[in-house]
Amino acid sequence: MTKPYLTIKETGNYTRIIKKSRFITHLARIQSEDEAKTIIDQISHENAKANHNVYAYVLGDESQIQRASDNGEPSGTAGSPTLEGLLNHNIRDVVAVTTRYFGGIKLGAGGLIRAYAGNVNNAIETIGIVARIKQKTVTFQIPYADLEPLQHFLTTHHLTIAKIDYGVNVTMTLYLDEDQLEASLALINDFLNGQFSPKIGQSEYREAPYPFAKNRE
Repeated sequence: MTKPYLTIKETGNYTRIIKKSRFITHLARIQSEDEAKTIIDQISHENAKANHNVYAYVLGDESQIQRASDNGEPSGTAGSPTLEGLLNHNIRDVVAVTTRYFGGIKLGAGGLIRAYAGNVNNAIETIGIVARIKQKTVTFQIPYADLEPLQHFLTTHHLTIAKIDYGVNVTMTLYLDEDQLEASLALINDFLNGQFSPKIGQSEYREAPYPFAKNRE
């Protein structure tokens, strides 16, 4: 089974001025290293006059692909803090590129680490985090007498109703987490006393806001 995972809500950027230097962190979803490199190259080209285009990205089912570059900043002061920001939020399939336009005031190693780490953290929290959950659609029919009790049961067990169609009987479609599918089907079957003939649909990723993301509108 494919586990749920966290990633950014959408592509976006965050800008902050620190001692006259402008730091612009760009975040984007990625599905491969080639895609990450394309985005890095694109942002670097668009900001060719910048002093640095620092990057980091995390990919893979277990976040096993991790890359970072200081892009000319002192070793360990830029790429690693950016990568740590991604890992600390437990997000993956994301590339972060922080462009720095130098403002004339040196920040020192500690200042650079705080600047790059802080900017990627603020970018993630501003854009927001979503949980990507692989689910299957499950469709079945019930008599009208079972509708209200079943709705209450599903809500109590945090099972998502996708839609309800009203005909001779009620046709209900649910979104059930793939990794909990058999257990959820067994619960519903028990509740309906075995009068349950579900049709299982295809697997799809669906997204839900991650409750601990500090979204800033």
